[in-house]
Amino acid sequence: MTENRLDPRFVRTRRLIMDAFLLLSTKKDFKNISIKDITSEATINRATFYYHFMDKYDLLEKTLEEHLMTNVMREISIHDQLNETTLASVFMSVTQFQSSLASQCRKSFESFTSVIEAIIKKELEQVFFEMMMNQNAGVREESVRIASVMLSWSIYGAAVNWQYNDTRPAEEYIQLVIPYLSQGLKFFIEEGVVSCSIRQSNALSKRDLLMPNSLY
Repeated sequence: MTENRLDPRFVRTRRLIMDAFLLLSTKKDFKNISIKDITSEATINRATFYYHFMDKYDLLEKTLEEHLMTNVMREISIHDQLNETTLASVFMSVTQFQSSLASQCRKSFESFTSVIEAIIKKELEQVFFEMMMNQNAGVREESVRIASVMLSWSIYGAAVNWQYNDTRPAEEYIQLVIPYLSQGLKFFIEEGVVSCSIRQSNALSKRDLLMPNSLY
């Protein structure tokens, strides 16, 4: 299967199925889209569909991850430092992704929201984790992981709140949010540094107790 993924015919057919699914999503609610609808629109048989996807839920997840989220991750990947500019850029990418998806899949967008939320959070968490690990060598990995989870959830929550409850431009809205994100990050990083220092200090103290005086 891994080798087949490199085959242009495999990629073309997979993309054809995803495009057919997105087109159907503009016409029907997700719950009303059948495998038969998808295979007919993509002009393939059921066996071909099931060769690529387990069911329509798997197709939905893979379409979001491979087809639509790709642009978001490409825009985010140009940043190698986690700072206020990066946070603003990530927020803008997420809001643009949601707006684009809502217009592309008008009939099914509400049905997609739980899957969209899970995918965005997962992808952002990994990006933030890698950035923070690279920037903060002396911080405990556990603290960085917690911070990346909290930050990914905060960005997504802010994007949803802006989409449904705010009338200001997204660029203006995120500037109001960034101070809260920055303070939260600062807290987690500082806690991680302190915890790491305490652990190192405790480890040294235990070593000193175990080592005989004659070795000094």
